[in-house]
Amino acid sequence: MPDKGKCILFSGGLRGAESFFGEMAEKWGVKEVVYTYEGHVPDRERAVVTLSAEELMRGDISMELASRMMNRSYYQAEKLRKILQLIFHMVNTGHQIFVVGTIQDDNTVKGGTGWAVELGKLFNRPVHVYGQVRKHWYTWRDNQWQQDDPRIEHETFVGTGTRELTDDGRRAIEKLFTDSFGSP
Repeated sequence: MPDKGKCILFSGGLRGAESFFGEMAEKWGVKEVVYTYEGHVPDRERAVVTLSAEELMRGDISMELASRMMNRSYYQAEKLRKILQLIFHMVNTGHQIFVVGTIQDDNTVKGGTGWAVELGKLFNRPVHVYGQVRKHWYTWRDNQWQQDDPRIEHETFVGTGTRELTDDGRRAIEKLFTDSFGSP
């Protein structure tokens, strides 16, 4: 079990899963970094780091490659590009990836959140998804999703996911913190 005082949560601080991960980090005394950029307004205002245009560009990727990895087409490429760049910074600085969302039949995760999952896989990071529909945590292992009961095991981790967080999703995040760090 890592020392929660040395742990850092990285997110984009948006409504839903990211905000709730931040609330739990604050409750448990875990440091938090909320990445944003000019014109992007996170719900969480604690520990905000505004990335410059130059810093965002370090996370740039071909939209064609992103479309191929995610098995979908993106039409609002410029708006989405900044979001994917922001997600790159989250995954690049957080070692373990926790996501709340929907695992699809093609093994991708629904929405922009899926980019954090794909980058985590690409960077060979521990990736865990709480499937709100399936109501279980899954870990990407041996090129497939395997039901799991993960813990925060690294000092840096990402908390991201759907903006449509359910009560069940909230309970899963809170249980993750309790199982990882004990009582707040």
